[in-house]
Amino acid sequence: MRTFCFGRGILLCFALCLAGANLTCRNKSPEEIAADKPESGAPAEADVNAPSAPDVNAPSKSVRKEVAVTVNGFEITESMVKELIGPQLERIAQQAAKLPPSVTEQYKKQLREDALEQLIRRQLLDERVEKANITITEEEVMDQIDEIASAQEMSLEDLKKTMEQYGRNFEEVKEDVRKMLSRNRFMEGQWAGKVDVTEEDAKNYYDENKKRFDVPEKIRTSHILVKLELADPNADPNDAKATAKVKAQDLLQQIKDGADFAELAKAHSACPSAPKGGDLGFFARGETTPQFEKAAFQLEIGQISDIVETEYGYHIIKLTDHRDASVVSFEQAQDDIIKQLTEKKQSEFAEKYINSLKAQADIVFPFKL
Repeated sequence: MRTFCFGRGILLCFALCLAGANLTCRNKSPEEIAADKPESGAPAEADVNAPSAPDVNAPSKSVRKEVAVTVNGFEITESMVKELIGPQLERIAQQAAKLPPSVTEQYKKQLREDALEQLIRRQLLDERVEKANITITEEEVMDQIDEIASAQEMSLEDLKKTMEQYGRNFEEVKEDVRKMLSRNRFMEGQWAGKVDVTEEDAKNYYDENKKRFDVPEKIRTSHILVKLELADPNADPNDAKATAKVKAQDLLQQIKDGADFAELAKAHSACPSAPKGGDLGFFARGETTPQFEKAAFQLEIGQISDIVETEYGYHIIKLTDHRDASVVSFEQAQDDIIKQLTEKKQSEFAEKYINSLKAQADIVFPFKL
């Protein structure tokens, strides 16, 4: 089942909530490559954090005082906005000392505007969903949650515990998923027959974007990282480097003497890949630090490097697999292209549809002195 989340599917929304990512323009360290597998999206608000709607039939005076916007008579409060962007606000607070106050305030303002827009869109769509009498069964909800857990490589119990850490109990999560599935189903009915993509559409896209189907040379490596330990800020960094290098040399000698590389990585590597025996998966040129890349791409499969120094410490690298550069054929890419183009059309259709609802809606922002 496809999911509709104003440009993001439920799985992605949960992924963003469960695992943040550092967006940066620099090359990644080997340990960052390890931490990125499986990939996670950039940090963003997740639909599962949406609070339950207040009782609009009997709003209290205190609730009315904090109304952020009214949509067709439904009051969206400031507390609903704050709950939606709570995790981002916490991150901003943690980094506030490193940022100019003007940047912090501008970011908070943008977050609030984005959250308000999202809440307005949800309310408008939920009104239509309610009129359509869409019913989502308990089985469908649990199937979707199982899919979410599987995509995050979690058991259902692990997912429950993780969501609790975000202040969400399981019944709230189920209700959020139910609402999202209802919205998805409603939108599927709206765009049925209007967003179809043909094989000809897919072939035209392939011919116009051939460079996107070039696959660069990739290698798969495992490594052992020995970091520089500076427990004492007054210690001589040269002493720390010397100690780390001696440890790396000892580990390399153990490997040469027949020790198992993966077991040594599990026991001694300071990289997040350690539990996987140091496995970093496949990566292309330009995706890690130059020193690591240069040494790794010079190896033959099964070969182990000498000690490689980077800004992260000392590495021992083992090449485990290699893929030559290639081109994905249209036949291989066709299904993915059709899926991608269909989702693009769905997103565009949904945007137009929601904008049409907004144009017809009575949206009132309270006057503030």
